[in-house]
Parts: sequence; C-alpha cells; structure tokens
Amino acid sequence: MPKDESGRGNPSSAKEAGSHASAASGGGTDETETAEKDRKEPAKTAALQALLSYAKPHRLTFLGIFGCALLAILAELFQPYLVKIAIDDHLIGGDGAMRPLIVIGLVYLALSAVNLIFTYIQNNLLQFAGQSIVASIRKRLFRHISRLSMSFFDRYPIGSLVTLESSDTETISQFFTQVFLSLVRDRMTLILIIFFMFQIDATLAWYSMLLLPVIALIAILFRSVLRKAYQQTRTQLSRLIAYLAENLAGMSLIQAYNQQDEQFERFSGRNEQYLKANLKEIKTNVLFNRSFDIFGNVSVAFLAWLGGVTVFKGTVEVGVLYAFITYIRQFFQPINQITQQWNTLQSTSISMDRLWKILSTEPEIKDPSPKDKAEVDWKRTAGRIDYNNVDFSYVEGSRVLRKLDLHILPGETVGIVGTTGAGKSSLISLLTRFYDVDAGSVCIDGTDIRRIEQDTLHRMIGLVQQEPYLYSGTILDNVRLFREEFSREEVIRACQAVGAHPLIQRLKDGYDTRLSERGSGLSAGERQLISFARILVFRPRILILDEATANLDSHTEQLVQQALAVVSEGRTTLVIAHRLSTIMHADRIIVMKQGRIVEQGTHHQLLGKRGYYEELYRHSQGIAAIG
Repeated sequence: MPKDESGRGNPSSAKEAGSHASAASGGGTDETETAEKDRKEPAKTAALQALLSYAKPHRLTFLGIFGCALLAILAELFQPYLVKIAIDDHLIGGDGAMRPLIVIGLVYLALSAVNLIFTYIQNNLLQFAGQSIVASIRKRLFRHISRLSMSFFDRYPIGSLVTLESSDTETISQFFTQVFLSLVRDRMTLILIIFFMFQIDATLAWYSMLLLPVIALIAILFRSVLRKAYQQTRTQLSRLIAYLAENLAGMSLIQAYNQQDEQFERFSGRNEQYLKANLKEIKTNVLFNRSFDIFGNVSVAFLAWLGGVTVFKGTVEVGVLYAFITYIRQFFQPINQITQQWNTLQSTSISMDRLWKILSTEPEIKDPSPKDKAEVDWKRTAGRIDYNNVDFSYVEGSRVLRKLDLHILPGETVGIVGTTGAGKSSLISLLTRFYDVDAGSVCIDGTDIRRIEQDTLHRMIGLVQQEPYLYSGTILDNVRLFREEFSREEVIRACQAVGAHPLIQRLKDGYDTRLSERGSGLSAGERQLISFARILVFRPRILILDEATANLDSHTEQLVQQALAVVSEGRTTLVIAHRLSTIMHADRIIVMKQGRIVEQGTHHQLLGKRGYYEELYRHSQGIAAIG
C-alpha cells in the first residue's frame, strides 16, 4: 500500500532509525554504556537460548557428531604414541626385529583410515544438522516478519531486513557448520592431548601447562577489541545494503532528476566506511592469530631445548621427546582453529542479537483474545462500514484524523477525495487494520474490527493498489496468489469478466506465461486488470481502490473503469482518487481536508454547493476558480 500523505515511512528517518539500532554500542558516557550492557546481557542469553532451541530436534545427530569426533581424535592422537613405542621399544632399545615395526605401521595406517572415515561422517552429519537448523530459522523469521504490523516497516529499512534474512542467517549457518565443530572437536582434542602428555611424562606435561595462562591472557586482551571490530563491520554493511536497496527502489526518480553522480558519491562514502571497518577487522584478526603462531613456535623451541637436556641426562627417552613435540604442535592446531573461528563466533553473536531483536518484536496489531473474538462468517458479510468518532495519528502529537464519523451502507460505492495529507489513505489503513485507532472504533456490520481475526478480516476486504504487486511466477498463480483451491477455470472466468483474457491469450504461453519481479513486461493497465481478476477470484465483500487509475492513460483508464464496474457490482466499494473523473458516478463522494470530512454528496450535489469540492474539480479540469 502506498505510504500515507501524512509522511509516515520517510526513507531517511527509517534508515536513520535502523542505523541507530544497529550502532547502539557506539558513543555515549560510561554510565550509558554500562546501562546498555546490563540491558543487552539478558537479551543475549535469550537469543542464545532461542538459537539452541532449534538444535533440540537434532539431539541424536549432535550425539552422533560427538561420537564420531571422539573416535577420529583418538585415532589421530594414538599415532604419535605408536611412533614413540616404535622408537623407544624397537629402534633404540629393541632387538632389531621387523615384524613389530610392520605391525605398528599397519596399525598406524588403520588409525589414519579410522580418522578419515569418522571425520567424513562427522562433517556430513554436521552439515545436515546445521543447514536444517538455519532453514528452520529462515522460515520462522520470514513468517514472523510477514505478520508484523505496518508500523514496524515504517521504522525498519527493507535493506536491513534483507540482510537479516540472508547474511545474518548465513552467519548462523557458519556457526553450526564451522564454529560448533571447532568448539566440540578442538576442545576435545586439547583435553585428550593433555591426557596423553600426562600419561607419557608428567614432568614435561606440567612444564607444558605453563602455556595455558599465557593463552588465556592473549584471548582476554583481544576479545573486546575483536568484538568491537566485528560489530562495526556488521553495522557498516547493514547501512550499505539499506542504502543500496533504497536507491534501487527509487532508480527511476534518480535518473529522472539526473542524480546518478550525487547518489554515487554518497554510496562511495558508505562503501569507504565499510572498507575501513572491514580492513580494521582483518588486521585485528591477523594480529590475534599470528600472536598464537609466534607463541606456538617459541613453545616448541622451549620444549625441544628442555626435552633435549633431559634426553642427554638420560631421564627422558627419545621417543617420549618426539611424542611431546608432536603433541605440543597438535596442541596449538586446535587453538589456532578456535581463534580462526573467533571472527565467525563474534559475527554469530551479533547476528543472533539482531535476529532476536526482530523475533522478539511483538506485532502491534494482534488478534482478539478467545473471549473477545467475534464469530464472523466473511462470506455472509453485508458490507456496512462505520467509522465512529475516530481519532488517529501515526506519530504521537501529530493527529491525522480528528473525531471522524462516517457511515457507509452495504453495496454503496463511495469516492474519497482531498488534497495530499487530508487523511484519505489513513481511512483505508484503519479499515484493513494495518493500524489501530487512537480513539473511537471502526466497525463492519456493527462489529468492531478489533474483535475480528485478521485472517477473516482480510478475506472480507479486497485491496487494489496504485501499483499492483505481481510476483515472479505465472499469470495463473498471480491471479490466485498461489492458492491451489482456486481452479484454472475460475481464474480464466475472472480474467474474462474484467477484460484481461484477450491480452493474456496474446502472450506466448497464455496463463502459464511466467512474469518477472513486479510483472515487468506488462503495462500498468494490464497489471491492474490482473489485480481486478484477483478480486473476482477471492470474492471479498468490501472492495478498496487506492488510486487504482492514477498512473493510467485515458484509454487504459476507460478499460479499467469497465473492469471496475464488474468487480464493484454487489460490493461495498471505497475509491480513493486524485482524478475526480474516477469517482464522478459514485453513489456518494466524501471530501476530506486536514483529517475531517468537510463535504459529502453526489458529484452534482457537491458542485451545486460551490464549496471545496468545486474548487478541487475546477483545479482538476484546469479551470480557474470563480470568485
């Protein structure tokens, strides 16, 4: 539905609100940051719990992943121990027999095969579980967003929501398929390496444990820096995508006013900010990982020196030293893996926060409670509409409708006219319950629409907008909106009734012709006729036409007017129009000004009053007003 004349949904203000929401961690006093942190901690916990709840149906799969990981790690860590046995028991201290060495070699190969097989199974199980979880999250997110109130979309840029549905869910996918594996496998590897080292030589093992406090200190020092860098990158990316989506949606306006260079400069500025944030993140991540590499090499050198001294003294065998050096190298491999996943872990944390913020948003427009719900059969709707002393505002303190009373009879066709900002579209927004009144009530057949379930209410009302939306799909599916309960024959009869059948027949595949996004390839009038056919298929009892002929030429408008006569027959019809020719034959015309009804009557009655309507009519006809 087009944005209301009152100015709600301003792109810049919505974008600014989204940007502020994304960058909530930046700036402010220490007290503000502390309060913000205290507020976010429960939200993070709730977000993590919500994420883990999606993993519950895959408990057995994750148990299998754990088991496969354990077997693969044990197979890998037994290999240095076998080499230690071969060196100390058979090469240095043995009798030179080949048979034990051959057996050890075969066991070593068998362990390699076991490691390969169970790693393969583990990765496949993990991908299945991870992708299934993310698919469930995407479905829930899409379903939840589609049920949020229109006021939500006034506040959030579409680009940010696209980022949530695509980029943020993909980040969570990486958490399950990469980070989770690292957390499970690499932590188990560290624990088992420590176990094996203590089994071989407790003294060298205790020396190796001196590494742990240093590792913990490096992680703590880098943690806050990394998180801040990742959060800044995500914020700048969200702003960049939101700006891109906004410009693509308004490309016709940009080209019409030759604003390509100006918009390019503004895009370049946002792109530069994202580049700087991304480079800072990469530098921080590289510094973090290389710190561990250097520390790991120093540790190996220290252990080789310490172990070499003990070997010369005869207190440690050569095979033990080899095993320890191998284990200490393996000890740093999982740490490096964990640190390399730190980026994804931080991004996942931020993505979870963003997703949870949306998923925890409750719709402002809710279905009635069971005790308040009115039992209504939409098929038996007569179509009486009552606006009873209605007050309404999109923003507190800026009232759009004031004490408005309007009563429409069943089957009546009512035109609604007025200048921009008069409140015409607000009437429609309230009737369809995209928003709720501040005071008063809107009733259909005497029942307050707040007591009617939204599914039922929207079956009662058919809406034809100024820019009818067509989906990627066939014409058949666009008329019946992918609902299989409507047959092909019903769709064809509806298109014949509104005059769309001949133009559809001229297309290569007829009703099976596939349309691209928004129905490009069809004229505005053709798209409008298809939207009229929807009305006949869905059979609502109340019809709303919101500037349905505003963008049509006079010839096409005549065709649409003929179709309108068909679809409005027997229905209560509300027609919002700037072109007064559209509503001249309406049963009644409502003239609005500054949120109030200032005149009403038929076209001829209103002209006879020589008031505000006559002024609008003369302006529409290009006639100078008579004093």
